[in-house]
Order: sequence, then structure tokens, then C-alpha cells
Amino acid sequence: MKKKSTFSWVLEFAGRRIKYFCWSVVLAVIGVALSFGPYLIMSDMVVQLLNGNKEWSYYFSKLILMAICWILRLTCHSISTSLSHMGTFNVLGTVRRQLCEKLSKIPLGSVLSDNSGTYKNIIVERVDSMETTLAHIIPEFSANILLPIVIFVYLISLDWRMGLANLISVVIGGILCAGMFVKSGNGYEVSVQKTKALNDTAVEYINGIEVIKAFGKSKTSYDKFVTAAREGADCFIDWMRRCIWWQTGFMAFMPATFLGVLPVGLLLIKNGSLTPENFVMSVILSAGLITPLIVAFSYTDDLLKIKTIFGEVTEILERDDMKRPETLAKEPVGSDITLSNVKFKYKDAEVLHGINMEIKQGEVSAIVGPSGSGKSTVARLIDSLWDPDEGVITFGGVNIKDIPLDYYMSQIAYVAQDNYLFDLSIKENIRLGKKGATDEEVIDAAMKSGCHEFILGLENGYDTVVGGAGGHLSGGERQRICIARAMLKNAPVVILDEATAYTDPENEALVQSSVAKLVQGKTLIVIAHRLSTIVDADKIFVINQGNLEASGTHEELLESCPLYSNMWAAHSMARDEDESESVAMSGKEALNV
Repeated sequence: MKKKSTFSWVLEFAGRRIKYFCWSVVLAVIGVALSFGPYLIMSDMVVQLLNGNKEWSYYFSKLILMAICWILRLTCHSISTSLSHMGTFNVLGTVRRQLCEKLSKIPLGSVLSDNSGTYKNIIVERVDSMETTLAHIIPEFSANILLPIVIFVYLISLDWRMGLANLISVVIGGILCAGMFVKSGNGYEVSVQKTKALNDTAVEYINGIEVIKAFGKSKTSYDKFVTAAREGADCFIDWMRRCIWWQTGFMAFMPATFLGVLPVGLLLIKNGSLTPENFVMSVILSAGLITPLIVAFSYTDDLLKIKTIFGEVTEILERDDMKRPETLAKEPVGSDITLSNVKFKYKDAEVLHGINMEIKQGEVSAIVGPSGSGKSTVARLIDSLWDPDEGVITFGGVNIKDIPLDYYMSQIAYVAQDNYLFDLSIKENIRLGKKGATDEEVIDAAMKSGCHEFILGLENGYDTVVGGAGGHLSGGERQRICIARAMLKNAPVVILDEATAYTDPENEALVQSSVAKLVQGKTLIVIAHRLSTIVDADKIFVINQGNLEASGTHEELLESCPLYSNMWAAHSMARDEDESESVAMSGKEALNV
């Protein structure tokens, strides 16, 4: 599919509030036209003076008319600016929503390939940078370019030689402006890259501050941040240093129309080929001719930035969606899940090599294997967070690619090992599992997941705000709330991806018991390192280096799968050591007593 040009994107974004921008441009043009009124009136007054008109009432009326033009000009400018900003902020809000919706529709791998600081920078700073283009360049640049053209045509009609004389300073300024563009090169693009690196480093530094302090790496990490900050500053200084003299020359010569108008005009008057009236009119109009152009050219920096600003935003919007239909053509029957020869690449490396699995409705299926074997990848493919590169995944006998994404997501509750809570109350975080759920339903889900008691122990109970990413709670508390959210969703398929990794043994047993009650008639998929939690699973799938090594019950795998047998032995040994250490600690405490 052919990608849109930057100009096409600008038009598309502006077109969402086209009436605001059209009226803004119209009023901006009228405002600039009114700003030329005083110059025309003034030139007429000078002509009348030269002709000997001494009536004070005439000049007073002209002054009143000039004041009216100025007031109307300010009024038009204010209304134009207000309309353009109303349209712009509506558009920026829509663009941000569109970006967030896009992130939910593209494969998870496409999102995870970039740093979170990059997305924050694009969704916040880059979208904000679009404000200048939409709110100012569209109306003001358009008006301030159009009106000087009209005035120039009028000057040409008065005397073509005087009209061309105005272009002498414009040509010199244009050459200097071109030099500024050439010297600028990719300055803004480099500044964006350096700023992005600074954002990413800052986010990494802040998120990892606990580890940095704990392991005494503050100097190394801080040096990395300082280097990024210094490079971020230096790129702007270097950019300015390359362009400053060209920009200064441009700003000095561009408005200096008298450099051409005065000598040419005086020479023509001396030769008798130009009337004093037309000379005065040309001089006065030339004084106001370049001012709008200077305003227009003040946006040249922003014009240079448009491609980069819109490019980062549209790069996300142009990514390929996970291809799903809008409507459900075939209703899935049951909730059996089948993976047939599923292969998946992360970037250029294939991590799953032809996985074949059959997960039956109402059964507890476990996926185990060494770290990095591909267990979580399988779960994410089943949850449709990614699309397989090859092979087919079916749900209820229907290819998941033929099922609308919203419908399919409603059929699966996914609880990952790195759970996320929003900066909302506990009640609202749980309620995310089911839109419109009552308080009683939220509390019931919390009780079944074993987190009701600890919630009541908090200062504000269910109304306690959990902080950013749930930072006010412990890891185990966050996970139990996420499990409650998944339970409230009441989906026919539940995926627990190391969901009990941070729960203590007492609460883990409670959660396991609650899950066992809730999954009756449902499909439960459990991914776990602690094999003791899945010994009663109906079927266990052993994944090793992206391949399905074996499947069966716990007893069957102990006999037929050496890898599983070794994993179980290692797990049992570690568990025995933990129990021995616990007994020893208890004995020591008894002796101390």
C-alpha cells in the first residue's frame, strides 16, 4: 500500500475540522487585507497633502477610518486564531486517541520493539508540535502569502518598474534564506533523534533508580544520562551555529525594500517617467508589503520540522494492523484452541518452529519449559497479541484471523507475570475486567481471588488509589488484583502466564483453589516455572527451544520426557531445600526463645 505524503496527512488532519480551518483562513486573509488599509489611506493622505488639501475634517475622517481598519484587523485575527486553535486542539485530541487505538490494533511485537519513552515522546511532545502547523501555518501562512501577492500585482499596475524594485531585497533575502535551508540540512532531524535518546535514557534512569542505588551504579548510569543531555544540547547549538549568519542576513535584507524602491523611484522621478503621487504610493505600500512575508517566513523553521513531526506520528498510524474482520462471519463452537504448525519470528530470529497443540474446552492445560523456550510467546499468540508468521490458530473451530478482534478479546482473560495497574482506585482497576460491573460484583471477584482481606486493610479500602503502574502495592498484591480483574471478566478462556509468580504460598493456594472453581466449563491455560502448581493439569505441554518436545499428564511425562523429568527433579530438590531451610530457621527461633 502506497504511503501518504506529509502534505496529504496535514490535509487529512486539518480536514477533520475543516469548517474551523476554512473560516480561520478566510478571517486571516480579511485581517491581513485590513492591515493594508492604513497604508492605502496614508498614501492617499500624502497625495492630498502634495496637492494642497488643508481640510482638517478630511484628514480626521481618514484617521478614524485607519483606526477602524486596525480594530477590525485585530478582531479578525483574534477570531481566526481562536477558530484555528479550537479546530487544532480537537484534532490533536483525535490524533492521540487514534494513536492509542492504533497501538491496540497492531501486533504487540511492533509495540515492544520501541522504548516506552519513545511512545511518550511521540504521543505527547510530537503531537503537541503539530499545533503550530495546524493552528498557525494553515491560516496565517496562507493569508500572509496571499495578500502580498495581491499588493504586488497592484504595484505592478501602478508602475511595473517600481513593482520590480521591491523584489531587489526579496531576491537577496531569498538567496540568504536558501543558504539557511542548505546549512540547516538535517539539523532538526538530528535534534529529534538526540532528544528521543535523552527521553529514553531519562525514563530508563528513573525506572531503574532503585537498582542503580542498590548496586552502587549511580555514577555509571548518571554519566550515561549526562552524556545524552549534553549531546541533546550540543546538537541544537551546532544547528544554530551553522545557520545563524544566514538567518541574520535574511532577516536584515528581506524587509529592506527601500534599498531598491528609493533609488529606482528617485531616478525615475528625475527622468520624469514617474509621478510624485505614484512614487509616494509605491514607497508606502512597499513599507507594508514585506511585513506579512516576514510573518510568513517566520514559520520556515516549522516548515522544516513538518516532515519529521508528522513523520513520527504517521509512522505509527501507517503500521500494518492485525488483519481482522469487522463482523463475525462464523460463530465459534465451544472454546477449543488448536495450534497447527505455528511458526513465529521476533524481528529476524524465529522463536517458534512449527508448534502443534490442541487445548480442549473445560480442561486445565499447562505450558512448561526452560526459560526462553517460548512459553509466553505461545500464550501471546493464543491471546492474539501477535500474529503467527506461519500456521493457523483456531478458536472453537474458527481461524482467529477470521474473528473480529473485539469479539475474540472478550473470550479470553489474560493475566501476565508483569501485570499492570492503572493509577486508579483498586475498585476501578478490577472493574476494567467488566464494563459497568456493580460494586458487589467487584467485591465478589476480589473475595474469590483472595485479595478482599488485604484490600480492607488498606487506608481507603477499595477506593485506595494504587499509584502509577500500581506502585503503592506489593508485587503479590498487584497480581491478585489482576487475577480478580480476569475473574470478573468471566471469559470462557483464562490464560495465567506465571500469574502466581509473586504470591506467597498461602495466597497462592487460595488463588489456585479459587481458579479451580471458576474454570469449570472453561479453558484454562497455565504457564508456570513451579511445576508443583500444575501437577493436576489435564494436559501439560513441554516447550523447548521453540519446539513442542512432549505433551501428556504429569505421570506420563515423568516416564516419557527426559526434559520434564529433569525439570521435576530440579524443582523437587529446590523445594526440599526451601523446606529444610524453613525448618532450620524455625528451630533456631525456638532455641532463641
